[in-house]
Amino acid sequence: MRQFFTIAKNTFMELIRQPIFLLLMTASASFEVFLSCVYYFGFGDEPKLVKNSVLAVMFLTGLFGAVMSASAAVAREIRTGTALAVLAKPVGRARFLLGKYFGLAAALTVLVYVNMIAALFASRMAFDSYGAVDFPSLGIFAGGLVFGYAIAGFTNFFLRRPFMADAVFAVVIMLTLAFIAVQFVHKDPSTTAEGAGLDWRMVPASVLILFALWILAAIAVACSTRLDTIPTLAICSALFLIGLMSDYLFGQRAEAGSWWAAMLYTVTPNWQQFWLGDLLETGKQFPWSYLSKAFAYVVGYVGAAMAFALLLFEDRELS
Repeated sequence: MRQFFTIAKNTFMELIRQPIFLLLMTASASFEVFLSCVYYFGFGDEPKLVKNSVLAVMFLTGLFGAVMSASAAVAREIRTGTALAVLAKPVGRARFLLGKYFGLAAALTVLVYVNMIAALFASRMAFDSYGAVDFPSLGIFAGGLVFGYAIAGFTNFFLRRPFMADAVFAVVIMLTLAFIAVQFVHKDPSTTAEGAGLDWRMVPASVLILFALWILAAIAVACSTRLDTIPTLAICSALFLIGLMSDYLFGQRAEAGSWWAAMLYTVTPNWQQFWLGDLLETGKQFPWSYLSKAFAYVVGYVGAAMAFALLLFEDRELS
């Protein structure tokens, strides 16, 4: 087990040290908050537009992050010979691959957490055409982001610590503190549309997206055992698009008794099960028991995907 945790920890630290990870995390969180500062003229539905747009940004960012991280953790190490050096020690291929996946899943969790904080900011700052931009909240968010980078710059210059990893951790901490601080900032109710204000349903919505990204990460790891970054991105993007339409493409035919549609409907991940955009448009509360069912689905799908990844990796030539 010690070897497994060492591989997972090293993978996690290696991924958050990648400049692309910090860029994705910062750019996606900033863009989500930016979406809440735009005049949409949506006839009172501006908060709903903001929330759905924020979740879409979170999902697409996670897709790109999962593919890039899986390629960096598996495909690149196979190509450079690092995987061969690790497996030359008493480390099995299954332990190596599972350690890589759990390190990747931990990095995606950090990415989604920062995006969730930005989504909560966006839900609080959303306004209708008669409102105005919540500049105090925007300033606090920007200040937390800038201060996180400043802390990383300080530790890098004076303590000789790696900038990327420190920046990731500092941004996580400072945005969390900024979100706590923004709760003490008063917002004039006259500038808030119906359905706007802090919406805690963004938390389970973000958790469900994280579950979906864990499935995508497992698929990306399986592809990375044989393919490089671009083919992996193409396959994962295709599965993402097909999964969004699986109810229409396979679900109806499966209910009609088609065996091939039933098989494809089972194999294809149904991303609609992890999307709460429709619920956010109503005033209904989220049933928390649904998270346990979704998690069971994730465990089953990730287990199958990792078993297929191990099958592909078992006879992979590493020299």
